Amino acid sequence: MVFKSFRLVCVVRIILLAATILLLVYLISETSLLATSLIVGAAIIAQVVSMVHYVEKTNRDLTRFLTSIKYSDFSQAFTSGQRGSSFEGLNAAFANVISEFQKARAEKETQYRYLQTLVQHIGLGILSFDQTGKVDLINNAAKRLLRVTHLHNINSLNSFSTHLVKTLVSSKPGEKALVKIDQAEVNLTLAIYPTEFRIPGRTITLVSMQDIENELAEQEMAAWQKLIRVLTHEIMNSVTPIASLASTVGDLIRQPGKSEPEGSEQISAETREDIREAAATIQKRSKGLLHFIDAYRNLTKIPKPNFEIFGVSELLERVAQLFKNQLDESDMNLIIKVDPKSLELTADPQLIEQVLINLILNAIEVLEGRSNGTIELSSRLDERGRVLISVADNGPGISEEVKERIFTPFFTTKRGGSGIGLSLSRQIMRLHKGGIAFKSTPNEMTMFTLRF
Repeated sequence: MVFKSFRLVCVVRIILLAATILLLVYLISETSLLATSLIVGAAIIAQVVSMVHYVEKTNRDLTRFLTSIKYSDFSQAFTSGQRGSSFEGLNAAFANVISEFQKARAEKETQYRYLQTLVQHIGLGILSFDQTGKVDLINNAAKRLLRVTHLHNINSLNSFSTHLVKTLVSSKPGEKALVKIDQAEVNLTLAIYPTEFRIPGRTITLVSMQDIENELAEQEMAAWQKLIRVLTHEIMNSVTPIASLASTVGDLIRQPGKSEPEGSEQISAETREDIREAAATIQKRSKGLLHFIDAYRNLTKIPKPNFEIFGVSELLERVAQLFKNQLDESDMNLIIKVDPKSLELTADPQLIEQVLINLILNAIEVLEGRSNGTIELSSRLDERGRVLISVADNGPGISEEVKERIFTPFFTTKRGGSGIGLSLSRQIMRLHKGGIAFKSTPNEMTMFTLRF
């Protein structure tokens, strides 16, 4: 029989239990039916167990409800079943709480997905890790900066830059830091901004990082261009009349038969020659200085690129042909590698050719007098599909001191050098929305890479 009321079921169960107990008493006291008495006793025990199980159904439902909350399992259902209307309120409360938790969880998951999408799509690199170095979060921008597809521990970045790992580990919350990283394809200057927060049992360091190499280069070049414009203007204004006057003095001294003014002392031929030589020296040096200043104006007068599509192999072959005789006389090798052979580039071929000429001239100079001197011109695509052109040599390399100043205008290690070749090259690459980077190993190699 199906009972619709919990109370009725309990009353019936109690009556049946009482009747069964009375029957057992009767069998034990009035009869000698031992087997029947044992059966009735077993029935009494079964009824008691069944009744306790039935009554404790509420406790089990409550335990199941709390467990579902603990483990965020909101798939549980609570119904009154056959226990009557007195349990409908309790089960309805259970169902309402479960429903509210489901809504809260859905809202939390939506917010989490939104936050994850936002973090992954912003241009600022974000990295979080705990005191053991375990990485909890790294977004796409940070992966691009650090050249990784995944990262489990920041110590794995030692192969990328030990200086960066040391800075991340030792950085204090709120203190900004700059980390320079020199790679074969790109030079980075990472601005690091760490902060710290605690969760139970863990200390999390959240770091934002941004490559400011391009911004620094642009600001530096803009400052140099402004300085050059001011200096060339002032020097030209001063040197031009000096050169003109020196030329005039030289012409007057050279005029034959010019009589001295009456009452003036006669100028000896030796003195006249000294004055002429002094005037000639002033004139020569003034013209040299004017030529020197005019050369530096190139940094402020680079023409805008005339973009066109051309084959990279053709460009490299054309540049190599310019140095064929010079390389043959110096017993140097020039190797050209392009992968794929059909690689094309959209740029100004004249300006890029000038950059490559500057780099090859530098390579020839450092290889002068070295045996087995080799220059390699190569081009390929990087992991993002961008065109790279590299000029590498097996020369003495670049010292650490020079690395810091190699792109600084007017700085040069060459005797008679102007110090504008690499600065001019970097400016040309900036006009192409690209960059120039270098990597050097002492006594092994130096490689300059143009990135488009």
